[in-house]
Amino acid sequence: MSGEHRAVGHVQLLKVINLRSGYGRIPIVNGLSFSVAEGEFVGILGHNGMGKTTVLRTLMGYLPAYGGTVELGGKDVTRRSTTQRARAGIGYVPQGREIFPGLSVIENLRMGCLLNAEPENKVIEEILTFFPRLKAYLGRIGGALSGGEQQLLALARCLCGAPRIVLLDEPTEGIQPSIIEEMISTLRDFGEARNLTILLVEQNLSFLSALSHRILVLQKGMITGEMSPEIARYPALIHDFVGLT
Repeated sequence: MSGEHRAVGHVQLLKVINLRSGYGRIPIVNGLSFSVAEGEFVGILGHNGMGKTTVLRTLMGYLPAYGGTVELGGKDVTRRSTTQRARAGIGYVPQGREIFPGLSVIENLRMGCLLNAEPENKVIEEILTFFPRLKAYLGRIGGALSGGEQQLLALARCLCGAPRIVLLDEPTEGIQPSIIEEMISTLRDFGEARNLTILLVEQNLSFLSALSHRILVLQKGMITGEMSPEIARYPALIHDFVGLT
C-alpha cells in the first residue's frame, strides 16, 4: 500500500499551540503543539488512551479547550462553536462513521452539501467521480451498506462540504482490506486534485504509512516525537517509538 507522496506547500493551515483539554476535571491533552501545512497529510500514532480522539474532538469543538489556541488559516478558532468551525472549513469523520443510517446514500450526500455554496447536483456529481462504488447505491438506505461502504459514504459526505482540512479518526477500524485499499487510492487522488489537507488518527500502520507525509507520536496528550512514513513500515522500529507492535 505504499506509494509516492505529492509535494506539499509551506503555508500553515492548522496551527495548534499549547492546547489543553479533557473530560470534566480529567485532563487528557496536556500542552499539545503542532502544525499542518496546506495539502499535507499528517498522521497521529499512539497507544489507546493517549488522547488521539480527544485531540480531534477538541479541534472540532466538541470538547472545550482549557488553554492554548487553535488557528485555522491564521485565524483563532479556539472559542468558536462546532458549527462555526465546520463553516470555516474543518471537516470531521469520527470513529464509527456516524452516517445517517435512516437516510439514503444520496440524502446523506445532500446533507454534506449544506456547507457548500456550489450547486448541490454539481457537487455530488463531482464527488462521485472519486467514489464510483457509491453510484450503484444512491437510493439505498445508508444503514444497509456494509461497514466499508458506510466509511466511504462518511468520507464522501464530509468532502461534499468542501472542507479545507479533514480530521479522520480510525477510518480503517473493522473495514475489509479491499475497501482500505480503495480509501487510500481515493484520498490520494482527491488530495492531488483538490489540495486536500488531512489530520489522520490511525492504528493501521500500513494505512498510516501509505497516506501520511509525516507521523506524529502522541503520548499522554503530548507530541513526543515525529517519524517519516517509511519508519512506520517497520513494526520493530515503531516499538522503539511508542511500544506498538
